[in-house]
Amino acid sequence: MPQPMPDAGPQRVLAASNFVYTVGSGLYLTAGVLYFTQAVRLPAEEVGIGLAVAGLVALALGVAVGHLADRAGARGVYAATLVIQALTTASFVFADSFWPFVLAVCAATGAKAAGTAARSPLIRHYGGERPQEFRARLRAVTNLGISLGALGAGWVVQVGTLTAYQLMLIGNAIAFLVSAALLVLLPPVAPVPVTGGPRWTALRDRPYLLLTALDGVMAIQFKVLTVAIPLWLVGATAAPHWLISAIMITGTVMVVVFQVRVSRGVASPAAGGHAYRRAGMAFLVSCSVVSLSAGVPAWAAAVLLITAVVIHTVGELWHSAAGFEVSFTLAPPHATGQYLGVFGLGAGLAEAMGPGLLIALCVTWGRPGWYVLGALFALTGMAAPFAVRWAQDHHQGQQPHLTTPRTPKTNRKHTTAADFAGGTRHQPSEPAGRLRSQSFGEA
Repeated sequence: MPQPMPDAGPQRVLAASNFVYTVGSGLYLTAGVLYFTQAVRLPAEEVGIGLAVAGLVALALGVAVGHLADRAGARGVYAATLVIQALTTASFVFADSFWPFVLAVCAATGAKAAGTAARSPLIRHYGGERPQEFRARLRAVTNLGISLGALGAGWVVQVGTLTAYQLMLIGNAIAFLVSAALLVLLPPVAPVPVTGGPRWTALRDRPYLLLTALDGVMAIQFKVLTVAIPLWLVGATAAPHWLISAIMITGTVMVVVFQVRVSRGVASPAAGGHAYRRAGMAFLVSCSVVSLSAGVPAWAAAVLLITAVVIHTVGELWHSAAGFEVSFTLAPPHATGQYLGVFGLGAGLAEAMGPGLLIALCVTWGRPGWYVLGALFALTGMAAPFAVRWAQDHHQGQQPHLTTPRTPKTNRKHTTAADFAGGTRHQPSEPAGRLRSQSFGEA
């Protein structure tokens, strides 16, 4: 089984920083909303409004900070976003009314989105010949870290006191600070020189924007296991409620074990398009199986739901691998942060709108809604290969204007410790995405 944690070097530093960060995130993701609704006693409606506003703020910041990371140096910008997340998360302790809550959660969510975009140039720079495989490792590390954080959050929820929740927030903030401190061990990445042409090229790249939209529609699937299936299980089936935990563990373990392996098989934009299509079909099947779990005995409902979760997670592995591949391969090296910030807009919209859509389709409408949702995923997957082909043609047509001059053959060598110590790294000079061994993929 491929190991999620790299053996040594800058990749290991990034993975260690990511692991600490996600342990802290696991604490908040599991019990953050409960802190505001159960401990602080904010009305659930106000919490929902605040989170929606924060989602819109995050959409705006991702592209801008990604561009800043390209121009000012990704390591410093990424570390700054982690420090801001630490400070704003700690400020939740004082957010005891609506407006302080909105301000704090907007700052924290915006910094999180900005950090995701700012980290992208680091992954591309230190990811080797296949950064998409490194990104897959980071996703496996992320799932492992969140699982450990969720265990700690379980204790907090069980205790249920204000002090326990506040300790959770402080622990989350400390994890973010440690994650930022670990980046000191990472050699800096020099800012990419400005090239000719429009400043906001990603927002003018229509094929890439189409891929962003398609990926955003498919990203709604990330909320199926955390929103739709738990609500469906409780309200429409006879399955035992403890099965919700089994569902989460099943999905997490599969991602940790298989994400790297699946990503290795998606090594070109065309392969990414086909992976999107396979993912859409897997989601169609899994949604159909979930719909069958209503009106049957508890044991049958449990078997059907676990089966659906396994199929869904296979689709999730394909979807993530496809996103890793096309988002980086089709982004010019000089604007990695900006392009990945744009690509994150799709997932951001899914984060903001997905829960409401899933509740309307799968909970309110019921069984027919599951078939509609599955069809939506399948149609999106079928459209993806055509969108990828258009984006490839556009990318190759723009390549002479977006790449830096070729590195002389005499300088093409394996990266050494001295290279990293000096903060430089030789980049492949051939157009990205033209050959399987030269593709870049990450999300």
